[in-house]
Amino acid sequence: MIHNTVVANVIVLFAAFVFSAAAGFADVKPSGIFCDGAVLQQGTAVPVWGTASDAEEVTVKFQDQVVSARAAGGKWMVRLAPLKPGGPFAMTITGQNTVELRNILVGEVWLASGQSNMEWPLSMTTNAEKTIAASSDPMLRHFKVPVASLDAPASEMQAGAGPLRVWQESSPETVGNFSAVAYYFARDLRKALNVPVGIINSSLGGSMAQQWTSRENLMSCPELRYLIEQPPSFQQMPFEGKPCGIFNGMLAPIVPYAIKGAIWYQGESDVPVAHQYQTIFPTMIRCWRGTWKQGDFPFLFVQLAPFTKIQPEPHEDPWAELREAQRLTSLKVPMTAMAVITDCGDEEDIHPRAKEPAGARLALAARAIAYRQRITYQGPVYRSLRIEGDRAIISFDWADAGLEARGGELTGFAVAGADGKFLTAKAEILGSEVAVWSPDVPHPTAVRYGWSGYPVVNLFNKEGLPASPFRTDDFPMSTVRK
Repeated sequence: MIHNTVVANVIVLFAAFVFSAAAGFADVKPSGIFCDGAVLQQGTAVPVWGTASDAEEVTVKFQDQVVSARAAGGKWMVRLAPLKPGGPFAMTITGQNTVELRNILVGEVWLASGQSNMEWPLSMTTNAEKTIAASSDPMLRHFKVPVASLDAPASEMQAGAGPLRVWQESSPETVGNFSAVAYYFARDLRKALNVPVGIINSSLGGSMAQQWTSRENLMSCPELRYLIEQPPSFQQMPFEGKPCGIFNGMLAPIVPYAIKGAIWYQGESDVPVAHQYQTIFPTMIRCWRGTWKQGDFPFLFVQLAPFTKIQPEPHEDPWAELREAQRLTSLKVPMTAMAVITDCGDEEDIHPRAKEPAGARLALAARAIAYRQRITYQGPVYRSLRIEGDRAIISFDWADAGLEARGGELTGFAVAGADGKFLTAKAEILGSEVAVWSPDVPHPTAVRYGWSGYPVVNLFNKEGLPASPFRTDDFPMSTVRK
């Protein structure tokens, strides 16, 4: 009798264990980016997704909406109709269990990505102490995606170094670890729009554009297939250069979280292949837009800052070639804009500490492109060249109010004749144009401006935004892949 009782109790305990394990497996869970404090995008359909057991019905309640979906293959997704800004709100997700998310805001959500200059924390920048002290704003929030490089697209963020599944409110206690560029960008948008702003920071120092691009998109471009086909063993490639790896580990898990657009600060690692960047960068942008399936969302990026030792004479330079690839992308790819920071460099540090100009100029571009405000959001952009005697006359877009030289005579121009040899030139502002000449080049054919690793330049428009470096020639570049 005692023996039978023991057996019966064991059976009951085992059944309870099995039921408990099954119930645990069946628990409805939202994807990791949906957690307390999250910011959701206003004015558009908002996907919410996660995991559950097969065929389980999952219901999401938010604001005045109740939306349901049935899980398939262990995954579920619902789409909320366009949301009104404000908060905080609560979100309830119900299946066999209930998950409640608190302190949710609705406003503007931007993805911030790139390499170390985007990752760079606010605490290590110019005027950090003053900025941090004045940073309290519960309507400005930041989410850092954990670092990961994977061989295939992940459905969930990886556990690893750094915060996981944490939306942080801006405050003196937290903001020092925010991306500095993203913080200044979000701060200025908060002032301009007066709605909550959320930043999803998915950035990694030292990364190349190919790592942020999907395998399918690299393979679809004949010029880029070698990035996949050439390595003898894709599986064994080092983290630092594995094509697609960061896309798989740090972007795929947050797709299709509703965003307004993306800001990007990267390119330093691609300087040795600057000519290829003319292809890989637009391909990467196309990849992101195709992956998110939100159309041509605004993609705003920072042109590389001045870096390397200042050279006194005109010369070929891969940093200048990378900046040209960025400039051409801004002209050719729709819904893009470039923030120029030629006034923010450091000869000896690839990480300029002045990050506010980059964030502020990205915010200007966002206000114009994403929110259609009628403002000047970029500095002079090269339009055309004409020759008048011994002078080359340069015309610019974004210079209707006129041009100005900051801090003295105009600098940074070089001119060449038919021999293609560039010499330092004199330059003079003529309203919204610039005349360029040299007594040693009586018959000019081409002009360059800021064509250097560290350009010493001072051309601005009257609105106070710097001109992008440019060249009028099409001479072969030094970084063309052999």
